[in-house]
Amino acid sequence: MPSKNDPADDSRSLQEAEEAFRDARGSMFGIAYRMLGSAGDAEDIIQEAWIRWQTYDRSKVENPKTFLTTTVTRLAINVLKSARVRRETYVGPWLPEPVDTRSDPALGAVNREALEIAVLMLLEKLTPTERAAYVLREAFDYPYQQIAEIIDQTPANTRQLVSRARKHLAAEKRSSVESAEHQRLLTAFVAAAQAGNVAALEELFAADVVSYADGGGVVRASKFPVVGRHRVAAYCHAFADRFWADATVHPIEINGQAGVVLSRDGVVFAAISVRVAPDGIDRLLWMMNPTKLAAMPA
Repeated sequence: MPSKNDPADDSRSLQEAEEAFRDARGSMFGIAYRMLGSAGDAEDIIQEAWIRWQTYDRSKVENPKTFLTTTVTRLAINVLKSARVRRETYVGPWLPEPVDTRSDPALGAVNREALEIAVLMLLEKLTPTERAAYVLREAFDYPYQQIAEIIDQTPANTRQLVSRARKHLAAEKRSSVESAEHQRLLTAFVAAAQAGNVAALEELFAADVVSYADGGGVVRASKFPVVGRHRVAAYCHAFADRFWADATVHPIEINGQAGVVLSRDGVVFAAISVRVAPDGIDRLLWMMNPTKLAAMPA
């Protein structure tokens, strides 16, 4: 009989722990990324969860995935609480870090809800607990009872949190269009923007279009949102010559939707995403902060 502290038992235990963690990793990253809007912060949380999982008495854990989901969600709530202070002092508009969902299809495999860049921006207006409840319910279809246990709330309070979150988002969410129409308008926008064609741009934009450029104070970008069809078209025209010069445009899937990345000499310097409503492009999102583009393929 092997001794109580048989190294073989320890090895099997660690191997089982690694397998359980690996099985849950995709959903853990999906939850953390949707809550934080940052792939880097989500990876940091995954690493912290792994450390806790290694050192925890796993014999007390009935369901490893539930334990790991709870750990990641609570860590993300804590990060969100501290992130609010950092984002209040962020230079210019803060945009979520884009992810290439073609290279990481599992991220949107369960449900693409709360994955689009424009939706992640809306989630910023929720409290950390509201955001956790909404993501677990809408993106991963967790039952209310389980969400309540994960976020340490009563089921009744959890339902209220999800309901409030839905109402917040519904007030600002626009009707979406088919992916083919989204692609058509994105392609037309890139062509018009490269040419600096103000008239063509105005035809593509909704009357209340808003342009957000995230340079993070690292690269030159508008520090304030640009609002309105005429102003956004003029804004795109003003920097067309220098912005698009010698740039290579690559089609890409950004957070589950068609987008483009721009590179120069093999280095990505911008990722562009749009939100399309029935009346045209109503959100124009320029991700230009180099720290948020590190994972974008050139």
